[in-house]
Amino acid sequence: MKLTLAAKTRRAALKEAVLLMKAAGLDTPVLDARLIVQHALGISWDTLYLKDDQPLAAEEKARLENQLSRRAAHEPVSRIVGRRHFWTLDLAVSPDTLDPRPDTESLIETVVQAIPDRARPLRILDLGTGTGAILLALLAEYPNATGLGVDASEGALKVALANADSHGLSPRVAFSQGSWAEGVEGPFDIVVSNPPYIETGDVPGLAPEVREHDPLLALDGGPDGLDAYRAIIPAIAGLLHPEGLAVFEIGEGQGEAVTRIARENGLTAAGTRKDLGGIDRALSFKTAR
Repeated sequence: MKLTLAAKTRRAALKEAVLLMKAAGLDTPVLDARLIVQHALGISWDTLYLKDDQPLAAEEKARLENQLSRRAAHEPVSRIVGRRHFWTLDLAVSPDTLDPRPDTESLIETVVQAIPDRARPLRILDLGTGTGAILLALLAEYPNATGLGVDASEGALKVALANADSHGLSPRVAFSQGSWAEGVEGPFDIVVSNPPYIETGDVPGLAPEVREHDPLLALDGGPDGLDAYRAIIPAIAGLLHPEGLAVFEIGEGQGEAVTRIARENGLTAAGTRKDLGGIDRALSFKTAR
């Protein structure tokens, strides 16, 4: 359904957009309306809220109606504006990439806590890098680190490279198309991954923002959600520096199963970190001794 605006000015359009997003039953209607109006009109929040009561031009109205209609149909705001904030970075996203979530920041928190020395010249591997979110966030935290991001999607790698360029990180990062760790040579001080971990049967029941807009390749983890871990973990022991750290994102309730796979492949558990909802989200491992 296409939404229409009665507003004649930019500021009135913002107020009406909030009402339309509330009527659509969205969880964060005020924030969604604000971000979409800013993007559609190409203006900052300060300008919009404090200074801008200009008449709403016809092309602005049409653009805003289109974007609000997309959000009312549960297309994520990040897909509409083409950007997502993650950790300290503003990242481009595309239909080829998973939309980075705040819960994934638990992986960054895990590494930063485990390795407080920001000056260390670390070598970092990110398997299934997508937008490059995890890898680039870590490179931003560790200015002497270098990294390799691997992904099966050529489109995702183009986005990751663009994100690296936009943050001045491309001199310290390389990206490679491939299947997980195949052909990758270690050792690495840090290995991170947010692999697909949704059980195949659960994918149809995901929220439309996820089911209809995130690539299936980044969601479907097989019948029990563990296929990617079975593919990745056997290679980790051979890629990880003896003093290195591997950190994986996991789905709810998968901690015991992933830990068992890791233990069977020469890794020992090093800790668990919960996400913003209190769910175990980041599992860390070291090589067994």
